[in-house]
Amino acid sequence: MVRRTKQDALATRHRLLDAAEQLFQAKGVSRTSLSDIATAAGTTRGAIYWHFKDKADLFNAMMDRVTLPLEESAKRVDDEAQDPLENIRASMTSALQQVASDPQVRRVFDVAMHKVEYVDDMLAVHQRHLSARGECFGHLSNGLALAARRREGSHVPHPDAAAWGLIAMVDGLIQNWLLHTEAFDLVSTGRHALEVYLHGLGLSDGVAEAAEGNVIAFRARSNQ
Repeated sequence: MVRRTKQDALATRHRLLDAAEQLFQAKGVSRTSLSDIATAAGTTRGAIYWHFKDKADLFNAMMDRVTLPLEESAKRVDDEAQDPLENIRASMTSALQQVASDPQVRRVFDVAMHKVEYVDDMLAVHQRHLSARGECFGHLSNGLALAARRREGSHVPHPDAAAWGLIAMVDGLIQNWLLHTEAFDLVSTGRHALEVYLHGLGLSDGVAEAAEGNVIAFRARSNQ
């Protein structure tokens, strides 16, 4: 009998996760079976249970391989050693840039937003999503309140509501861009939208600063 090494086991795990990413995006999570994943990875169903408890465990491991951009970027927002407003701009822009430029991040984000149903055996995935989103919200709410305190004459009366609005805006931009990536430029449009939002909160003097002189160019090819 050939003795399996840790490297072999790790390679198998990565093949399973790679196969899951591709199949989840192509077929949807509910329509992809563990047998489908095993076959695509060139291994057995038993190998899946060696590495993962169930489909939800495999799904969460797939998510853990790629830290979702908005969740990761928001962790830097309320760093009191830096300008909180610039942290918000930089972190949100970084999230958009990662989605736009990294195929794996884009694929996992697409699966998480469009290809999963939070029912039955996927309830653990729902809980993970809620936990991550709650952490993201906390950082953004603190960051917006801190930015208001540091800006003379500015006040965000409801930083919690403002934080949820910012999350909804960025999530919505990404979700709609993933539906049709040629419709608009995610990064430049996101920068403009963020500046408009901050201006509405009284945290920014202008709506063009973060766009670096670019004009929003909606390329409505879907309507042509």
